[in-house]
Amino acid sequence: MRVAFVLGTTSGGTGRHVLMLTEGLVRRGHRVLVVGPRSVEEQFSFAAAGARFVDVAVSDRPHPGNDLRAVLAIRRLTREAEVVHAHGLRAGALAALGAGGRRGRLAALGAGGRRGRLVVTLHNALTAGGLVGFVYGMLERIVARRVDRVLVVSPDLGERMTRLGARDVRAAVVPAPALRPARRTPEEVRGELGAGQRPIMLTIARLAQQKGLETLLDVAAGPWGEGTGLPADLAGGPLFLVAGEGPLRAELEGRIRREALPVRLLGNRDDIPDLLGAATAVLTAARWEGQPLSIREALMAGKPVIATAVGGIPEIVGDAGILVPYGDVQGLRGAVRTLLEEPGAAETLATAAARRGREMPGGDAAVASVLEAYGPQDSTG
Repeated sequence: MRVAFVLGTTSGGTGRHVLMLTEGLVRRGHRVLVVGPRSVEEQFSFAAAGARFVDVAVSDRPHPGNDLRAVLAIRRLTREAEVVHAHGLRAGALAALGAGGRRGRLAALGAGGRRGRLVVTLHNALTAGGLVGFVYGMLERIVARRVDRVLVVSPDLGERMTRLGARDVRAAVVPAPALRPARRTPEEVRGELGAGQRPIMLTIARLAQQKGLETLLDVAAGPWGEGTGLPADLAGGPLFLVAGEGPLRAELEGRIRREALPVRLLGNRDDIPDLLGAATAVLTAARWEGQPLSIREALMAGKPVIATAVGGIPEIVGDAGILVPYGDVQGLRGAVRTLLEEPGAAETLATAAARRGREMPGGDAAVASVLEAYGPQDSTG
């Protein structure tokens, strides 16, 4: 089968997912083309995985001239593909426009005589409004009404696409790569961080609006002193560590400094397994997440999760963590206290986390899932 992947600018999970699919399809003898900006090839090396890569500027922001050129390039490059599989809303909309605007047929038949099919995986949801939200809504309608199948990383995305007219919506299987062993002991990591015996709440996130980091700082503000019920040696409260980089760094650092918050921004790290080994729990205050790599890594490391009940998080976490509504500072702070104060709570959740980590699907399951999505349409097609 000839499969063409289309993706835009990405530095994280979407690129890793497409690379994993590329490797799996190539191993099975399929021919893979990857269409996207040069930056994704430089980061993920699709060509080294056996795909043909073509540089097309699929940007993360609307630009009429560039978008028209991208649509024409996608149409030309995917003419021989039996399946075009776009990843992300922008890439999906451009691929749909490049397919000529008709569900069920691309520019030409595949080499095997099968009707070309357009599949889009939505990896994210919009959490901002205004003009950006309006444009995003337009792109959603294009995808919902012009593609054959939509794969979604969370139930709420699936419900939204169905409401917008998508006729075939399925759950995407997005596994996490195997977690490599830690290189340092938890004691060594704690020593380097100056954490002492304080509990560590680890957040792995880009410093961006979607991640709800202002809520995380509210949680860290406490109070964590005497009278909180914490043991005497932990009365200073937990240390909040944030691994990741992004546009909000200066703003977050300013507040941490002004309020003397027990939060450290660690920047981008290549030692996540080491940090997980030292952490008491993984905490996320995100506005929305699909199937976040950070939570799946936490489960594989056997770490309890404290998270907002948004997007695909509840399905991933299950009984391995404590979930609260987005923006509920008191709820998040109470969850941290529950984990630290209630006898056996951390151990029970850690056991559940390790079990769920073992049960998560792997790369083979993800490849099998997309091959099924590439197959024959239902009787309404």
